[in-house]
Amino acid sequence: MTQRPLELILARNLMSALSTPAFLVDEGGLLVFYNEAAGMLLGKRFEELGTVGPQEWGSLFGPFDENGEPIPYDELPLVTAVRGGRPAHAELTVRSTDGTHHEVEVSAFPIQTPHGSQGAIAVFWPTANGNGAEPA
Repeated sequence: MTQRPLELILARNLMSALSTPAFLVDEGGLLVFYNEAAGMLLGKRFEELGTVGPQEWGSLFGPFDENGEPIPYDELPLVTAVRGGRPAHAELTVRSTDGTHHEVEVSAFPIQTPHGSQGAIAVFWPTANGNGAEPA
């Protein structure tokens, strides 16, 4: 197993203590952790899934736009945070492993160090309509 940068280890520790669903990706978009609250939303604990690449987590969880279409990877807030080095926000729909769709707001922010981007954190909030409704 490859040792992660200290900033990602500290971010993971912080996320573990949050009751708000949160994702952590490294500088290449590899999903390296999500917390228990995200696991409840997505229907699978991180320990059951493990570290996965962007195509795999995208195929498992979406996300989808307001029309139910998959959102291209390059347009996701996490990608903007990692590649652009700036925060990003969006409303989108994610799919849990049981097929339930959840409308959420997502805010992502980069983890920047003097050596560049180490990854990003995305925090999810279910919207008023995010109680399991199928996307349009």
